[in-house]
Amino acid sequence: MSNGYENFNNSETSIRKSTLIQERIGLVSTHMYKQFLDYQHATLNTTEIFVEMLDNLKAIADSLKQSFSARGISTDKNIFVEHDADKSVAVINILWHTISFTTRCNYEPQALYREGNTPMFSARIMAITGNYNELVEGAKTRKEIMERLLDKEVASLFVPADKTQNVILKLRHFGNREFFLTSTDASREFVLKVIETICGGGLLHEEGKIKKFNV
Repeated sequence: MSNGYENFNNSETSIRKSTLIQERIGLVSTHMYKQFLDYQHATLNTTEIFVEMLDNLKAIADSLKQSFSARGISTDKNIFVEHDADKSVAVINILWHTISFTTRCNYEPQALYREGNTPMFSARIMAITGNYNELVEGAKTRKEIMERLLDKEVASLFVPADKTQNVILKLRHFGNREFFLTSTDASREFVLKVIETICGGGLLHEEGKIKKFNV
């Protein structure tokens, strides 16, 4: 009789544990499903913006060619735009400057940290100095690729899942300051701002440390 009671008690405990597990895992799966949907929508929005960016880059390259040609500077081989087959990397060369844009940093659902605000789940387009393909050559892990990209990052565009929500532009030398753009303007303004930032500045000569000595 006691064995029967113990079996009943164990069965009831097992049911409670199973119910508790289902409830808590249900909450986790609901949360992750929401993140997955946001990731899908943000990635789709990002792809659309990136395709528009390619058109803007080509228009910018044509405008630069006309401007420099009018000044007597040959532009046949030093101003051009290239992109890969799946349109996830674009490279623009402007005389001695090379700038790359890429969406190859969206491996998983991620949120943009916003000081004083709720993090925004978004996909990302990175702008970096140099040629993307040369920069990541030999990198074997995602972590290594991201470390190299972040080292050369000029700016990033964070694209939310909701098209009615502002896209956020962050320039590296402005720290955590956020610039808000509509999804309609984002592709043009991002490219222009990055080119203005890089080409509007200048390069300093590299100098070694001077060794001092007494005569």
